[in-house]
Amino acid sequence: MTYADQAFLHPALFYRSDGEFVAGVSSFVREGLAADEPVAVAAPPEHVRLVRAELGADAERVLLVDMTEAGRNPGRIIPGVLRAFADGHPDRHVRIVGEPVWAGRSAAEYPACAQHEALINVAFEGRWATILCPYDAEALGATELSDALRTHPWLIDGAGEWHASGDYAPDAVVADYNRALPPPPGAQSWVVAEPDLVELRRVTAETARRHGLAEDRVEDVVMAVSELAVNSVEHGSGAALVRLGFADGDLVCQVRDEGWLADPMAGRLPAAPDQVRGRGLLLVNHLADLVRIHADPAGSTLEARFAAG
Repeated sequence: MTYADQAFLHPALFYRSDGEFVAGVSSFVREGLAADEPVAVAAPPEHVRLVRAELGADAERVLLVDMTEAGRNPGRIIPGVLRAFADGHPDRHVRIVGEPVWAGRSAAEYPACAQHEALINVAFEGRWATILCPYDAEALGATELSDALRTHPWLIDGAGEWHASGDYAPDAVVADYNRALPPPPGAQSWVVAEPDLVELRRVTAETARRHGLAEDRVEDVVMAVSELAVNSVEHGSGAALVRLGFADGDLVCQVRDEGWLADPMAGRLPAAPDQVRGRGLLLVNHLADLVRIHADPAGSTLEARFAAG
């Protein structure tokens, strides 16, 4: 199969060593460079270094991205990494290597990673692009590898052979990880029902400082919490339950309302240049270290996490 046979291809590459990773990724990249296609590689820094060393001078022709920074929050990978690159080359077939799942991902992060991989198929439907997602078959667990079969319609083995995934079911993955989000231990909670959020911002800033966040991150937290609360008041039931707490080294903000956020792509697509409204959740995805959402007809909970110092 050639990578541009279809408008969009989304294969997973299972590798079992650095050698297999380099062989699979460099082959994919070099085919793109030979065809004069824009190519990007977004992976953990150790893998970026391997790719750069393997490509030599050709690495200058590839956008290399540290996924542990750009994609720490899986919710910003589609708008901030994948679509940002593809949208910069609207009339050309692009190739992107994206490795959002690695052994160091936390249990809190992984559900958002799995949903991200499933939603790539929605975000790029009809686009002329190929996104190759490497998975470490030695270091990752059975759940991660099983989910990769469900989120990728194509699989590439260590020999470079393509196989259709008989388990492909991305919608089921999105639904499976739409899980209830328990309040953080010892959380402060209050109801916000007015557009005047001065007190919410004050308490949020004090809480962030108390947990050791740097002042620039305090500003990010306040902005994110304000956006979530305003969205809930305006688009939910007219009131939002806000919780602030601390868990697993993170400052955790949860905003709950009785509205149903039914679109799993909310906040995951780049905003159009003339878009005035609807940017709130996208902004939160760019600010936070992790964003999780649980939504059903009874209501929606949005959780944003910020790593404490």
